[in-house]
Amino acid sequence: MRSTALAVIPVGVLVERRKAKSVWADFLWGPVSVLAGTPTAAPWTPVDTREDMTLFFLGQAVIELHRTETANYQDNLASGTPALWTALRPVASGPGPYEILAVTADPAEGEGFTNADTNHVEAIPMPPDVVKIVAQFIAEHHVDRPFVKRQRDQKTSPHRKVGREREQ
Repeated sequence: MRSTALAVIPVGVLVERRKAKSVWADFLWGPVSVLAGTPTAAPWTPVDTREDMTLFFLGQAVIELHRTETANYQDNLASGTPALWTALRPVASGPGPYEILAVTADPAEGEGFTNADTNHVEAIPMPPDVVKIVAQFIAEHHVDRPFVKRQRDQKTSPHRKVGREREQ
């Protein structure tokens, strides 16, 4: 399927593995950071290791920007804490337990990824370089669309019909 994105932003995703304090899981995983640009490290490269935590470069992704979603991007930037939603999906085999499903600047799309119970979705602070690119995209492509409340047609309204039937 061909993408309708007018712009793409290459990024790298960092995930953290923490020792769990639970009898049901050995480790807790989660995306913690997105790096602007195209990192050269191989997927699942350890970046930092501490006593109970290891940080991995999970891999590369792209943020797709669409003209029809500029209002959502604008709301995201106006929130005061711009975020990127990083969705990871579990894999049965591979070097790690997850792969990147998507990274998005659209809050609605990010929320949509939470519909699958198996996805791990986190809102992560948007890097300043990505904020600049998204802001420029909004400036170039945003068109204000006024909200128009549709009026119900009184002749075909189901409520009107029910009212007439009562009168008869």
